[in-house]
Amino acid sequence: MIQSHTLDFLKELVENNNREWFQVNKERYDKARENVIELTADIISKLHKVDPGVNADLDSKKCVMRIYRDIRFSKNKTPYKNNFGISLPSSGTKLGGVEYYLHIQPGKSFIAGGYWMPEAEHLKAIRQEIDYNANDLKKIIDAPHFIKLFGEFRKQDQLKTVPRDYSAENPNIDLLKLKSFIVSHPLKDKELIGPKAADEIVEVCSNLYPLNVFLKNALA
Repeated sequence: MIQSHTLDFLKELVENNNREWFQVNKERYDKARENVIELTADIISKLHKVDPGVNADLDSKKCVMRIYRDIRFSKNKTPYKNNFGISLPSSGTKLGGVEYYLHIQPGKSFIAGGYWMPEAEHLKAIRQEIDYNANDLKKIIDAPHFIKLFGEFRKQDQLKTVPRDYSAENPNIDLLKLKSFIVSHPLKDKELIGPKAADEIVEVCSNLYPLNVFLKNALA
């Protein structure tokens, strides 16, 4: 579970996002990061039982993203993220692609999954899978429990035009126009700091699992 001191650190970082404050509070950051790594390791061991594609030997340290922002091309010059991001690939050890993602940010935490902004070849393969087997995807995303947890799958970024090689008359054009194939579920702070945090996160992921299977099959 997440300790309250981890959320306290992130809250204070929002108000003090500068190198001087961060260096003074470096030990607090290290302690918070270790807490996140511990939770990540717990999630990995449990999630592997739900999705065997999640490598049980994943290095939990490598799954926790850097807190340092890349500000080279950004107007926002604050040097640190105000959250911890955890990427859990659904196959192999390479971060990104089809995955589960945990975002820890006071008042704005969430668990997500699917494939965010696939590269061109992967996007082409996923669209083909949708074209061939749309009913399999719709059984997943249109299930009442899925919608209750994650909302409407189709309400994410879409192309303004019809993708190449497809017709506007295609009955699944709304799915074929998607740029990403992701869903998310909000997490309350009290859920993160509760003793069953890892179990509750994995339970959400178990409802995400069929979507990730569909996407991985498209890329197989």
